[in-house]
Amino acid sequence: MTTMTVDVPESVQRFLGRASDSIVVGAEQRSATGNGQITTQDPATGATLTSIAAGGKPDVDEAVASAQSAFGEWRAMSAAARGHVLLDIATILDAHAEELATLETLDNGKPFTESMYVDVALAAQVWRYYGGWTTKLTGQTVPVSPPVGEALVYTRREPLGVVGAIVPWNFPLLIASWKVAPALAAGNTVVLKPSEFTSLSALRMVELALEAGLPPGAMNLVTGYGPEAGQALIDHPGVAKISFTGSTDTGRRIVTASAPHLKKLTLELGGKSANIVFPDADLAAAAQGALTGIFMNQGQVCCAGSRLFVHRDVHDELVQELASAAKAIQLGHGLADDTEMGPLISPKQLERVQGYVESGLREGATLVCGGDRPNGVLANGNFLSPTVFTQVRDDMSIAAEEIFGPVLSVLSFDDENEAVRRANASAYGLAAGVWTNDVRRAHRVAAELDAGTVWVNMYNMIDPAAPFGGFKASGYGRDLGEEALLGYTQTKSVWLNLD
Repeated sequence: MTTMTVDVPESVQRFLGRASDSIVVGAEQRSATGNGQITTQDPATGATLTSIAAGGKPDVDEAVASAQSAFGEWRAMSAAARGHVLLDIATILDAHAEELATLETLDNGKPFTESMYVDVALAAQVWRYYGGWTTKLTGQTVPVSPPVGEALVYTRREPLGVVGAIVPWNFPLLIASWKVAPALAAGNTVVLKPSEFTSLSALRMVELALEAGLPPGAMNLVTGYGPEAGQALIDHPGVAKISFTGSTDTGRRIVTASAPHLKKLTLELGGKSANIVFPDADLAAAAQGALTGIFMNQGQVCCAGSRLFVHRDVHDELVQELASAAKAIQLGHGLADDTEMGPLISPKQLERVQGYVESGLREGATLVCGGDRPNGVLANGNFLSPTVFTQVRDDMSIAAEEIFGPVLSVLSFDDENEAVRRANASAYGLAAGVWTNDVRRAHRVAAELDAGTVWVNMYNMIDPAAPFGGFKASGYGRDLGEEALLGYTQTKSVWLNLD
C-alpha cells in the first residue's frame, strides 16, 4: 500500500516540536503537573503529529488561580484599551492564517480551504467584532417612583469573573474564539479547555494572543481529557460560568455537576437539523445547499442538515442531482489541492458512523450512494464516502439520532403543514433550512420551525453579529452577537438618594 505524504511548512513543524508543553498558565507554557502526554494523530493518515500535555485538576487549579489574579487588572483596564487588545489579536490571527489553517487541517482533517476561509477567517472576524463592542457595553438610567423622596437609578453591566470555555473538536479555533472573545470583551478572564483531539490551534491562538499584548493570565489553557481536565474546570468553585459546545449527553452532565455552585451556563449542544425543499424552489441551489449542509467538515457539524425533506413532486429529480454530485466529491488529505472532503476525526467516530449506515440498511432505507470506505492511499485514514439514503422513515435511527458524519437522510412530504410538523418532531432544535421562492411561505415556515437558526435559500451561513444557539435539547444561551456578550455579564442596579 502506498503511503500518503504531505508537505508541512517549517513554522508548523517547529510548533509541533514544542506542542508537548501545551498548558499555558499566566505567561508560563509547560507540561502537565503529572507529566502525562496525549498523542495526537493526523486523521487522514493515522500518523503521529505530536503529543500534548494531559492536564488534570492541579493544572486546572493553577489556571483558575492565574485567571483570578489577572481579573482585577483586566476588568479595570479601560474599555477602549481592552478593545485594542482584541483588535490586535484579530490582526495577528490574520497574519498567521496559513499556519493556523495548516494546523487545523492536520489536527482535524478538514480541507485546507475550509480551515483557511471558514475557520481562521471567521475566527479573526469574531475577535474584531468583539473588539468593537468593548466601548458599547452600556447600562441604562431607570425611571423609578420610590414611596419617599427621589432617587437616581442606573444599571451597570459587570463581568462575571473567571469563565471556563470547553470547546469541541469540529471547529477548534473558531468555537474557541466564539467563547473567549466575548468573555474577554466583557472584562472576564478565561480558562480554555480544548478537545484532546484538536488542541493545536487553540495553543497557537493563546501564544499569539500573548504576543499581541493580552495580559498574562487573562487567557489560560489546559489541555487534557474531558473526565480529568474538563470535569475539574466544571467543578471548580472559582469558575463563575461554563460555556460549552458538544453533545447533549455531556451538556446534561454539566448542568448536574455545575448545580452545587449555581454556575451560569451557555450550552450549544447536538442537532438533527431539517432542510426543507418546496416544489417551487430553485432545485440547483437547493441541491448545492443540501450538499454543503451535510458534507461540510465531513458532516461533523452540530447544525448539519442531516434530514432533507423534499416535496414529492421534485423528490426524484433532486435525489438524482444530489447523488451525482455526492459521487463526484473528491476525498483526500486536507492539505491536498484537489481535496473536497477529508476524514472523520478518529477511528472511533468512523466506526460509529458506519454503524449508522448499517442501521439504515437494516431498517429498510435505500442506499443511493456512499456508505463505503476508499482503498489505496486513503485506507489508513478515517475516510467514509459521502452517503445518501432515501425511503427513510422518521422513526429510523438515521432520521432520529445525531450521526455527526457524512450521512444524508432524504424524506418526502406532501404539504407544508406535514413538513413543519415532521421537522419539529425532533428532540433537537438547533437549525433548519427552507428552500422556496414564495416569500410569504418562507417567513411563515421560518416562524413555525422550532430552531434557533433558520436559513432561507442558503445553509451553514454564520456571522459574528448573528446569535447562534439552540431550542429544546440543543441547549440554551447563545454564542455570537450582542446576546453572547451580555451572557458574560451580570446586571447591577445602583440607587442614588437625591434628597
